[in-house]
Amino acid sequence: MNISELEQYCEKQWFYDVRNQLRDHIYRRTEQAINDGDAARDAILDRSGLDRRKALIHDKFIDSLGGLPPCHTPLNPHVVGTIRCDGYRIEKIIFESRPQAYITSNLYIPDGIAQPTGAVIFVSGHYGEARMHSEYQSVCQILVRAGLVVLAQDPIGQGERNSYYEQSIQGLTIPASCPEHDYAGAQCWPTGGSSARYFVHDIIRGVDYLTERKEVDPLRIGITGNSGGGTQTALAMLCDTRIAAAAPATFITNRKSFMMCGMAQDTEQIWPGTTEWGFDHEDILISMVPKPVLVIAAKWDYFPIEGTRRTVNRCRRFWDMYEKSENFELFEDDTPHMYTTAMAQKAAVFFAHHLLGKELLHESTPISVIDPSNLYCTSNGQVRNDLPQAKFVFEENLTLMFDLKQARKKQAINEKIASAQVWLREKVHNKRAKCAPNTRQLSIWPVHEHIVTHLMWWSQEGVLNSAFVFVNHRFVGQKLKTMLAVWDGGTGCLQSHMNVIRANCRSGKAVVVLDVSGSGSITPNPFNFQPLKENYGALYKLSHELIWLGDSLAALRTYDVIRAIDAMQEFNILDTDDLTVYAYGRQGIYGKLAFYIDERIKRIIVKEGMRSCEDWVGSRYYEDHEIYSVIIPDMLKHFDFPEIDLQRKYK
Repeated sequence: MNISELEQYCEKQWFYDVRNQLRDHIYRRTEQAINDGDAARDAILDRSGLDRRKALIHDKFIDSLGGLPPCHTPLNPHVVGTIRCDGYRIEKIIFESRPQAYITSNLYIPDGIAQPTGAVIFVSGHYGEARMHSEYQSVCQILVRAGLVVLAQDPIGQGERNSYYEQSIQGLTIPASCPEHDYAGAQCWPTGGSSARYFVHDIIRGVDYLTERKEVDPLRIGITGNSGGGTQTALAMLCDTRIAAAAPATFITNRKSFMMCGMAQDTEQIWPGTTEWGFDHEDILISMVPKPVLVIAAKWDYFPIEGTRRTVNRCRRFWDMYEKSENFELFEDDTPHMYTTAMAQKAAVFFAHHLLGKELLHESTPISVIDPSNLYCTSNGQVRNDLPQAKFVFEENLTLMFDLKQARKKQAINEKIASAQVWLREKVHNKRAKCAPNTRQLSIWPVHEHIVTHLMWWSQEGVLNSAFVFVNHRFVGQKLKTMLAVWDGGTGCLQSHMNVIRANCRSGKAVVVLDVSGSGSITPNPFNFQPLKENYGALYKLSHELIWLGDSLAALRTYDVIRAIDAMQEFNILDTDDLTVYAYGRQGIYGKLAFYIDERIKRIIVKEGMRSCEDWVGSRYYEDHEIYSVIIPDMLKHFDFPEIDLQRKYK
């Protein structure tokens, strides 16, 4: 056995299925929370129970996003151009959802409006062109020809609202849509929320804008969109009670079905802690009862149709409580993931009936796709080109980060440390099912001058952890002072750390190289089409499932470090009374966080680590590889890493 072979070692399946244990553990927790949510909804027997659930959903959901920005700032709308079309016109409009947060939009207005009428907000899916994509132009044209005013607005990171457009290169440094959503969205979690707060706030301000238009009746405003636009439609249904009718498309399913299909989503689609309190897609629909809702589904979607059907069927009884069963519909199309013409025509019939009070027949609607450049609200199709003072998610989150820092500075040091430790301890232990470690020695190999022992133990029920214990051959049989090593990749990354291992072992110490959950010899199997550690891969998805549960991969792995100490105490050659933790690289923060809350760690050596959370949250550009592995949502409300260094100084 040599070091390279050690790095490739993985516990064989005949002992324990360690390659699937992290996924199974997280999925079991999620299923239990989902079942609890089903039970809570099943217990709703009358309108008063339903009203209580709706109020709970509304308040807890907004809280999960970190609250919503204020809505009292001026919209400052500007009509920057008009396109005349057959039977309608398109106004090109820029307005501000928040100061200097510019929304680019197109307002489709039917000819001949004599009095305020019904309107629909159209929110785009994840096409980079957003509202200007031909598929979405088609939907908007079908709706406007039905007699509806249609406001099609660009979401963050799409259309003309790309945050990472740089004038110097006249192009994007971070790709539009999902890559941008993830890049800027990851930075929002430590400050206490989700980037979804900005997405839904933009829609709320879109409703505000429509209420100011003389063509629109404020009581007859609906919303539709598919995919990411279905997400945004759901956000509006949950957060803005002014929405009079909704048609979420190719999004509504249920949490379990989507979890099991293996797909991952980007950050504005991850709502922290909501699964923990039993939230599911049923709650999105419940939030609208007894208003008109049309669920639009694609039968061949990666949002599983079986989840859609189950959710819709379980929710019908809530409309029945109000004797409004006609207000709740499901429309399915034989198609993969898209907003088809048939879907758009059904949406037009639905909104015409409920918002205009007229019956619309399905008919062939002529579509004339407009060159996207003719729909631009800006000179070259990018807000950052024309309005360099514009603010995007990064800038808005940066302000929030500075506000939190100032609030922390006002606390006395001892008070701040004590409250941070209480909070962190709760996050790290987080209802975990503690069990005896039952440490076992599996294999012993001579590797050069070292004797290497492979240990495994239970970190929590259903989750095994692993480590390699390095001892210089001259000290075999002695009880040795111990250094616990925590670094990226664990035992899968030994060669680059052999100088540290060798030097400490030669000095008479044992070096324990830890595999936290999902790393080294207990790395999980990939279970979707993306590489394991890349965005949208298996570890990315599992980290997001933990955030849904009010947990995080970083908190779970910090718990692994603490439980490793318990396990080491059962292995009689290790003296843990004077324990040192060696924390290297980004994932060395698990060691730092454990040092903060576990007195058994006497000293810590930090090398090449993340100096502070603020460093990366405050950086417009940062290295995002596996960034989700070091995020603890809400952390900057309580402390940053440099403040950990104060712990022992002031204790």
